Amino acid sequence: MSKLWGGRFTKETNKLVEELTASISFDQKLAKEDIQGSLAHVKMLGEQGIISTEDAETIADGLQKVGKKLENSELEYSVANEDIHMNIEKFLIDEIGPVGGKLHTGRSRNDQVATDMHLYLKNHTEEIITLVESVQGAILEQAEKNVDTLIPGYTHLQRAQPVSFAHHLMAYFWMLERDKGRLVDSLERVNWLPLGAGALAGTTFPINRERTAELLGFEHVYPNSMDAVSDRDFILEFLSTASIMMMHISRLSEELVIWSSQEFQFIELDDSFCTGSSIMPQKKNPDVPELLRAKTGRVYGNLMGLLTVLKGLPLAYNKDMQEDKEGMFDTVETIEGSLKLLAPMMETMVVNHDKMREATSQDYSNATDIADYLVTKGLPFRDAHEVIGKIVLHAIDQKKFLLDLKLEEYKEFSTLFEEDIYSVLTPDNVVAARDSYGGTGQKQVLKQIELGKETLKK
Repeated sequence: MSKLWGGRFTKETNKLVEELTASISFDQKLAKEDIQGSLAHVKMLGEQGIISTEDAETIADGLQKVGKKLENSELEYSVANEDIHMNIEKFLIDEIGPVGGKLHTGRSRNDQVATDMHLYLKNHTEEIITLVESVQGAILEQAEKNVDTLIPGYTHLQRAQPVSFAHHLMAYFWMLERDKGRLVDSLERVNWLPLGAGALAGTTFPINRERTAELLGFEHVYPNSMDAVSDRDFILEFLSTASIMMMHISRLSEELVIWSSQEFQFIELDDSFCTGSSIMPQKKNPDVPELLRAKTGRVYGNLMGLLTVLKGLPLAYNKDMQEDKEGMFDTVETIEGSLKLLAPMMETMVVNHDKMREATSQDYSNATDIADYLVTKGLPFRDAHEVIGKIVLHAIDQKKFLLDLKLEEYKEFSTLFEEDIYSVLTPDNVVAARDSYGGTGQKQVLKQIELGKETLKK
């Protein structure tokens, strides 16, 4: 098939130019969406009388046959046909003859590719939302089992206060819930139809864009044809949301790596999510969370890449926009792959309850509770803070923990101390005492888990 645009030219395209400008090597991922958009377009053309009903039906039948070959992996794409649109048109004409050329009536590759990408992101955003919920479900499952499991809570990667392990895990549940909210919200921008905008100025044919939108499940139609073909905000928004989500996945992955180390031994990851060493037979490496952590960089890069491509473009469509697809495809595949691994990895994670509890009883993370204790006895908090600082220093000098100190030692620093200080300082009571809304007290954590379940049901 000669070039769709070849009538204006007297020379064949330089082969190197053809290779540079062709996008079929990657935009073939849009084949399903391209056929989907074309089926809606040709139906509208027939209904509007722009082409005959017979031709519209013939083209639709041909597209269905091409779609079936796509499902059976029988299509062989050609660089000579440049992109997915011209390749699909070539397959169509091979199926039904020259009448297939009428499909392109009233549209341009500019509005066609934008439509394909809207459809692609619409489909995959909904899939990603489902995958996020599967990870949230795995987190909830582990949280329910570990409400009474205690773990040191950290700030500055220094032990700060003991917390319920379920509370720690649920922090990631809510991070992912915000990610999911951003994805749901982004669908509002994805649900706009560009098709019918033409190359940039609309078309002379009496098309019905609202009908096409209805057929494709779009809620809105772009009111400005130039904006329709040049808008890539919906992709940027997805890449931005994906970057934030990968940051959350990376933070969780970092903790899984730390917790599974010999130094911590808080958890053990299932063998199916780890690998060994080619030289050190004792090793069990947490490769999956390490790679999830690393893949954050490529998602960030895809966002920055597209921002840079778009930053200086005049209206309307420019060939630069061909660079909008690979990063989008890569991010979708990275996010989907990460979530598919994260859910079962969290489900099969083994928690070392004893090791975690041991850690909470061999530090000074209950010091704040002594300050609170003194405040309830009438001592101003700032004075109490100073008293506790001196007690901790004394305990460190004596190579003791706070529960090991005798009451006489406490009274050396304040006469307000009584025997009940030991009950206050036990890790279970330290955690239970934080019964404020959103706190780590077991009652509040149980409420949080129930809220999480209700949130997932919505």
